[in-house]
Amino acid sequence: MTAQDPLALYVHWPWCLAKCPYCDFNSRALSPAKADQDAYRDAILHELDHYAEQTKGRALSSIFFGGGTPSLIVPETINAIIASASQHWNLQSDCEITLEANPTSIEASKFRGFRDAGINRVSVGVQALNDEALHALGREHSVEEALHALNIASAIFDRFTFDLIYARPGQGQGDWADELEQALELTNGHISLYQLTIEPGTPYFRQRIPEAEENLAADLYLMTQEMCLDAGMPAYEVSNHARPGQESRHNITYWTGSDYIGIGPGAHGRLSAPTAGMENGPLTTRATYQIADPARWLNGISAKGHATAKVWDLSRQERLEEIVLSGLRLTEGLNRARFARQCGQELFNALNSNAILELQNAQLITVDDLGLRTTTEGRLVLNTIINRLLEDQPPVTPAI
Repeated sequence: MTAQDPLALYVHWPWCLAKCPYCDFNSRALSPAKADQDAYRDAILHELDHYAEQTKGRALSSIFFGGGTPSLIVPETINAIIASASQHWNLQSDCEITLEANPTSIEASKFRGFRDAGINRVSVGVQALNDEALHALGREHSVEEALHALNIASAIFDRFTFDLIYARPGQGQGDWADELEQALELTNGHISLYQLTIEPGTPYFRQRIPEAEENLAADLYLMTQEMCLDAGMPAYEVSNHARPGQESRHNITYWTGSDYIGIGPGAHGRLSAPTAGMENGPLTTRATYQIADPARWLNGISAKGHATAKVWDLSRQERLEEIVLSGLRLTEGLNRARFARQCGQELFNALNSNAILELQNAQLITVDDLGLRTTTEGRLVLNTIINRLLEDQPPVTPAI
């Protein structure tokens, strides 16, 4: 990786029809009629101008419209954003342009409009194939609507994916096996399968909704891996499965620690550049964070021409922790060559050697010339592995 490698672009739409009780994303309930799409479009275009000045000469490998529910945006706004991005950066010939959608906001005519605007992949928030579970999750759609939405996505887009949440309260192995079998028949190359986690600050947290018991959660995870592998959809990340070549190129940007621009309320970004005085050393990575509140975000752009609230250079320790946290989510794990460019080879060698030996002996990780990665069993205790690898590290000093 170099500072001239392709970028990814993330565009955040912060509004939904309703806020789901398990969701801790920066999203707000607001009807499409009350969301000022013209103001949002103009603000995003200003942000693209702002970041284009900082990333001249870079290409775009992917664009991702996330939220919130970006399928509430009119296709004309999507078209304007993609057109502006293509003027500022060279879009690679295979540039992946994804839009997240909820089944309640999917119409064939609108999806054709998104396709004509430049979207070539959609991600549908199905979350469950059980009406009772959908109601409990606070979703606005039914199973029938979800299946209809997937039919439309399949007919209009060559690539689509959808999400499901499992390990829900009261869900047993047999229930999930039946639901996952149905889901795998509906895929065309990619599916995201997330275990329900109860995040602080969400309605589920305040209601003390329980997470699945640890042994059951582990059994559900292992069964999920086996069923997906048998269906030709192996895991390439803890919660994401794909046929070879169908992986989400945009999300891999995050997990490999590559550069991306984050635009929209609460969006984060990472931009790398050569470190001063260390031409062949690890890159310096600059973190960006946009104002989270949508109204204040819009006001910031009106006042200053951009709404980035904070910009800072990550310390080498911060960068190390970030790369380990995200990289070990991938089946391929931490690639030695990429890690050396991002953090410095000496930091790879500084990972807790006693922990590495213990984890290898327990068959939870594999270490070889390519790098370090977890086994299937290791991914069951990923947080423990990460904590063990990062503990008792010597202070990080600049390479000479």
